[in-house]
Amino acid sequence: MRPVLGVSLKIFSALVFTAMVVIIKIVSDRVPVGQILFARTFFGLLPVILLVAWRGELRIALRTDKPLGHFFRSVVGIVAMTTWFASLDYLPLPDATAISYSAPLMTVVFAALLLGEKIRLFRWTAVIVGFGGMMLIMSPHLGDFGGDGGPEAQLGVFLAFASAIFMSLAMVFVRRLALTENTGTIVIYFTSFAALMSLASIPFGWVTPTWEEFVLLAVMGILGGIGQIFLTESYRFADASTIAPFDYTTLIWALIVGWLLFEEVPEWPVFAGSGVVIAAGLFVIYRENRLGIDRKAARQARTPSRA
Repeated sequence: MRPVLGVSLKIFSALVFTAMVVIIKIVSDRVPVGQILFARTFFGLLPVILLVAWRGELRIALRTDKPLGHFFRSVVGIVAMTTWFASLDYLPLPDATAISYSAPLMTVVFAALLLGEKIRLFRWTAVIVGFGGMMLIMSPHLGDFGGDGGPEAQLGVFLAFASAIFMSLAMVFVRRLALTENTGTIVIYFTSFAALMSLASIPFGWVTPTWEEFVLLAVMGILGGIGQIFLTESYRFADASTIAPFDYTTLIWALIVGWLLFEEVPEWPVFAGSGVVIAAGLFVIYRENRLGIDRKAARQARTPSRA
């Protein structure tokens, strides 16, 4: 175990994913969401396949006994990514990122409903408190505390919240697959299925990108793949309970980038609500670590909605 290296890789993955999201915000004014999703998954698959092939694990990674499991995981994952990418066109980057942090809390709920996991009072309390923080984050966009509350802001909140729901569902599917499937198998099949499914959006208005847009889309996808590799590799060197809290560094990068590039400064309820959601999420991680709930395989294999 090399925890310092593991944490460093996790922080780098958060930075790379933030750079990817910046490109999405830049091209989303002209390029449809479905086309962005295709570029993210198609070009993102390249570095993942290269890494798996370099390790000599490609044949193992392509072998699966759960094709339907991968299909359903891909469906919820692609909805999560689509709604996340779409929300970035209506919400400031820090606000959308903060709302997405409710996903681990929802995973607790879905784990109880779908996997039969026993959830005790402490974690239910953390979930309830965390949802209170999420409502605080969303409140300026719903017209409270002097926020605009316009139709576009409300749509952005709805999309970001929907993304968090489907992201948490994807985590539950991954946990089930991780019992029998290789990490590389889960990542490759999800990315491949997502790329194919995104082609169904062609009739809804793909555009011919300029050379500049094409390069940005390709770089965006490759960054997503590299970020996924950094995320996966981080769990080779440190326990999940050590790595997980540093997922919240994404919000720091989002705040910095949103301020410097897009002049986005969140309202005070977003800061306050983010603190509540992060504290609740960290408490859930702490309790699961104490209870011996090992989510390492699931965290290794997941493709986060904001990625």
